[in-house]
Amino acid sequence: MIENAGSVYADVEKCVDEVINHVGKEITFGMTMALGKPYQFINALYRRAKKDPEIKLKIITALPLEKPKVHNELEKRFLDPIVDRVFDGVPEFDYMLDFRAGKLPANVETFEFFSNAGSYLNDPKAQQNHIASHYTHACRDAIDLGLNVFGQLIAYKETNDKTMYSMACNPDIGLGVTRKLKQKRANGEKVAIIGEANKNMPFMYGDAVVETDTYDIILQGSKYNYELFGPPKEPVSLIDYMIGINVSTLIKDSGTIQVGIGALSDAIVSGLIMRNYHNKVYQEIIENNGLYTRYQNLLDKWGDIGVFKKGLYGSTEMFSDVFMQMYKSKILKRKVFDSVHLMKLINEGKLEADNLPEDIIDKLIDIKAIHSKINEEDFNFLKKFGIFKKGIKYKNGLIIDGIKQYSSDMNDENARLEIRSLLGKELIKGKVLHSTFFLGPKSFYQILNEMSEEEIQQFGMSGVEKVNQLYGDEELRALQRKDGRFINTGMIVTLHGAIASDQLEDGRIISGIGGQYNFVAMAHALPDARAILMIKSTKDTGKSLKSNIVFNYGHCSIPKHMKDIIVTEYGIADLRGQPDKEVIARILNITDSRFQDKLLNKAKKAGKIPIDYEIPDEYKNNTPEKIVDLLKPYQEQGFFQPFPFGTDLTKDEIAIGSSLKKLNALLKKAPLKIVKGMLIELFRPIPQSAEIYLKRMNLLTPLSVREKNMRKIVIFALRNNNQI
Repeated sequence: MIENAGSVYADVEKCVDEVINHVGKEITFGMTMALGKPYQFINALYRRAKKDPEIKLKIITALPLEKPKVHNELEKRFLDPIVDRVFDGVPEFDYMLDFRAGKLPANVETFEFFSNAGSYLNDPKAQQNHIASHYTHACRDAIDLGLNVFGQLIAYKETNDKTMYSMACNPDIGLGVTRKLKQKRANGEKVAIIGEANKNMPFMYGDAVVETDTYDIILQGSKYNYELFGPPKEPVSLIDYMIGINVSTLIKDSGTIQVGIGALSDAIVSGLIMRNYHNKVYQEIIENNGLYTRYQNLLDKWGDIGVFKKGLYGSTEMFSDVFMQMYKSKILKRKVFDSVHLMKLINEGKLEADNLPEDIIDKLIDIKAIHSKINEEDFNFLKKFGIFKKGIKYKNGLIIDGIKQYSSDMNDENARLEIRSLLGKELIKGKVLHSTFFLGPKSFYQILNEMSEEEIQQFGMSGVEKVNQLYGDEELRALQRKDGRFINTGMIVTLHGAIASDQLEDGRIISGIGGQYNFVAMAHALPDARAILMIKSTKDTGKSLKSNIVFNYGHCSIPKHMKDIIVTEYGIADLRGQPDKEVIARILNITDSRFQDKLLNKAKKAGKIPIDYEIPDEYKNNTPEKIVDLLKPYQEQGFFQPFPFGTDLTKDEIAIGSSLKKLNALLKKAPLKIVKGMLIELFRPIPQSAEIYLKRMNLLTPLSVREKNMRKIVIFALRNNNQI
């Protein structure tokens, strides 16, 4: 196997044989995060371990994608048709099915450094095997745990003379792991690297393009061209939208943005699109909410509420659908280039990427980017970025365009003027985004697959060590990431500014730290960057309602000395450089008013804020009703819809889903209201308006008393949600 690196196999069982024969039966297998996992290979390897207890298999990965699972009959009726439709042709991980069923054999262990939020909350085995690693350290830590086999899902395309391969959705860990495993091999250790090629995987460029011999074996053939996992969209609430609007005011035109996936990210980008295309409405909302009045100094210095003339550049660990929405909306359009000299000129306003000035050669000579007598290296630089047009050559100190020759000595004024005829019209090789991995709905993959090669090369996929930190090429990365806004989500914030994002007080992991710490650290390292942490001010409802802003907490992901900007639905707290009493005061201003007094009294009792301090009146009306009153009229105008960027659900499914979700919330908040409502419902006739929903739930003509009761539950849920 090793002697013939890049061998293409169609038989996955033969591939597993080769791996076991080479590395032995002690296998520590690593897979990339999220989408880039080789389903066929890991399933075959796992089946082999189930049959042979002598095989000791450890699986190290992050975020194994799982189809939604049901917990009761109503969920089954609602979800099964959606799962069958949305995930048709998408395989599942056999080891995860067994893990969830409690059937994982004793000779197989799983380890994750990042998990689907809350999915292992009550699973001791998963909690015990969590690896607490920053995303940038995941490769290192996997190697230290004994990683000796690595596999990933890859893309491929046929050219005239060969097949090209790309790490596509996951160069994040893939680039680092393959490099380190080859170092282990050079030291005499036995390792194996497997690629599973899928033609449905978008072929991505940047650092993702790799040589065939990167992999020892490439699994390729029709059986590997299965459908890709596309997570369904989450509905965006008015609370989410308010947070998104607040965050959107902090994004500078011509700046840089990092954002993740989920409802809050959809809300932010919706806010940016509203700001760009409906700026009058956008500014009206800001005025009505008093945002600019409250935070004028912050927004004047660090924010922006105008349209995007120059646009944004994305530097983000995750390339999600929201970046594609920004790109399609002509917001994600600021291009960066892998040249310190070009980035300096662009950032200083002396060069525009899409309009080369006729004195560009002079400017480059002045900053010593090229020599006054252009040599071959200078020439190649000028050709690489499109400063010289296509088709010209360099030979023996001359620049040749067809039969015409030009002097390369720019000390000669005539030569400087003549060479202007060889200039291109705009810079090339620019990137509107750098990312480490991607994940999104099927429509997102379809857009990528349908892009021209020239267009898709604007999206550069790279290793996590390049995107999530500055080390290695600090000057270039700092220039590219000007006015960086690194946006992440937290669960809980203390009044002192410490944030818990990944773990509860008792040590149970919710997800993992991922890249959050790296982006916060980078925001503090860059002079014009800010870290923005979004916190929903409360969780749960009714009697179980709690504040996500607390006096103190038994775990923190981001310590108080790295505090920066906190955003809730009630506003913005700029904490950087502030003394403790001011930090507490500003956080109280964006706290739900039902919890403000209790938190303030705790701070006073601890001596952390003056005993006579009172929260200003303008911040004492922080209630959900205030937000609904503000945004509901705009929702009726067509803004702030539950799925701003589309959904795989039908209109009827959205109505049923939101009704059942609201019913579950009511069960926690006021169970007696459900009992009373159901009693009334028993004596009501079936409303005609409910029939379409009952038909979808296969409850229009119930065949048993149980089904009749479920029908009444669905009707009550729909009525409670004003759907009928």
